[in-house]
Amino acid sequence: MQVHDSPVERLAERIPRATLLRAKQMGFSDVQLAHLWNVNQMDVRALRKKLGVLPTFKTVDTCAAEFEARTPYHYSTYETECEVVRSPKKKIMILGGGPNRIGQGIEFDYCCCHAAFALREDGFETIMVNSNPETVSTDYDTSDKLYFEPLTVEDVLNIHDREQPDGVIVQFGGQTPLKLAVPLEKAGVKIIGTSPAMIDVAEDRKLFGALINRLGIRQPENGTARSEEEAEAVASHIGYPVLVRPSYVLGGRGMAIVYDQDSLVHYMRAAVLASPEHPVLIDRFLDDAIEIDVDAVSDGTLTVVGGIMQQIELAGVHSGDSACVLPPYRLTSDMIEKLMRHTKDLARELHVVGLMNVQYSIKDDEVYVLEVNPRASRTVPFVSKAIGVPLAKIAARCMVGKSLAEQGFTSEIVPPYVSVKEAVLPFLKFPGVDILLGPEMRSTGEVMGISESLGESYAKSQLAANLRLPDRGTVFISVGGDEQKRALVEPARRLAELGFNIIATEGTLAMLHRNGVPATFVPKLQEGRPHVVDMMKSSKIALVINVPHGKAASQDEIAIRRETIRRGLPYMTTVAAAVAAVEGIAALRAEEMSVRSLQEHHARVHRPTQ
Repeated sequence: MQVHDSPVERLAERIPRATLLRAKQMGFSDVQLAHLWNVNQMDVRALRKKLGVLPTFKTVDTCAAEFEARTPYHYSTYETECEVVRSPKKKIMILGGGPNRIGQGIEFDYCCCHAAFALREDGFETIMVNSNPETVSTDYDTSDKLYFEPLTVEDVLNIHDREQPDGVIVQFGGQTPLKLAVPLEKAGVKIIGTSPAMIDVAEDRKLFGALINRLGIRQPENGTARSEEEAEAVASHIGYPVLVRPSYVLGGRGMAIVYDQDSLVHYMRAAVLASPEHPVLIDRFLDDAIEIDVDAVSDGTLTVVGGIMQQIELAGVHSGDSACVLPPYRLTSDMIEKLMRHTKDLARELHVVGLMNVQYSIKDDEVYVLEVNPRASRTVPFVSKAIGVPLAKIAARCMVGKSLAEQGFTSEIVPPYVSVKEAVLPFLKFPGVDILLGPEMRSTGEVMGISESLGESYAKSQLAANLRLPDRGTVFISVGGDEQKRALVEPARRLAELGFNIIATEGTLAMLHRNGVPATFVPKLQEGRPHVVDMMKSSKIALVINVPHGKAASQDEIAIRRETIRRGLPYMTTVAAAVAAVEGIAALRAEEMSVRSLQEHHARVHRPTQ
């Protein structure tokens, strides 16, 4: 009896070529077949190659056979004739972000497109891999070739076998292609830019913890868990509340602030099932902290910070849902210098080539690093437009060996105006969903306001997001928690000085009266009528400030927030957003809103030539 040592040889004994070919023609993936046959996915791939069961690539006929189609759209199938012709040019393959969804924004597609534009300008043949017909990266004139294929290890390797590119970029499509980096490299694919090993270091808590300890950078107490028992032990050591999330996710998907053991057990049962291959990350939640986003680009030697953005929302709201300001508006020069130093140290230690995003938290004048993403971030388009420098193009050129010095981008740019990014939220399309923001990203887009002052820039951003700030009328204020009530006294006072009428529920009203702010009582929903929802329905409310306290929202709060959506009213659910809204209203009252083109703003910035 012949003994077969390798899994592929044993599999070949069991699976005839005709069976394998039929399975592939019916649409079974290598992963599915591996599961059915109790082998590894790469064993199935090796068997296919051994038996000659390989995909062919067809060209999408965009001309309906009336005349020859020259669009470079390709898709795979298991037939006999391949319509792809490989050219002798140097090639770079760019992996896109796949289907758009909440958390996987179009900002990553922007980065993919700019990478394709820059490399094509430099003489490379650009090959885009993406499966989303609604994005610019899949337009016929963005890249030299488009493979309309899923972002999986199997499909990318099939395209790689056909095209044999000189390098593959995984940095620009968000977390979807980033998760493919390690298995692709193991399969022999040349990943250019930051190495998959360093990408893994940034995600691995122990390795990353050791790295930042060497650099002397602080991090919130944290731990990892693969079971309920481990999670309970970590959380009890750190202390509640804790921030929990699966590793290797984008947009804060699956992220939550957990306040007690019962909630943690419930979370772990759902999270571990959703992500069995990676541990759950548990961090001490830094309440009332300022969150900072930093985007940087590095060529492996020199790192330049593209922008430091201060989130308007405090800790607990995902950065993708929070308005942010560039340059930061409440940081000292020493703090900004520390953030830049930490960012450059991290880029050096991780050997970053291309883009990097770092999220920081500042509490009691201490800087904590929350996470480092050695990839493009959703703020890259915003920063690029704010400073007038195409960061994604520069990063792509770094990946193919062109230094920042060669590109003329060697120092930071601080624009002489204020840019505000605001999230566009989809709540109007989901009438039954509570609009309260949290650590899991819920926005579906973003807008931008630019002006000389924070107030006017914020007002412009709200207008672009279809939330017009009022210049007169009645403001409803309801705040949970004594500390938050105290924080809202001064914004409320300023609203009164601007001529607004203020109405408030009993607890908030008492705080305002104790501090000399004029306000009128309005009952809670269950206390009597007319309450605030009645007044909104009668068009008597111009602005709603409703800041909840703790983990549970009352039915009153949910009903109020839903009514603001139905009425299209501007609403603020955090103290920080309320403060920014008052700044915006004051700016609108002070002078007429200015209008300048982006080009006019950029003309005021001394920037390197590209």
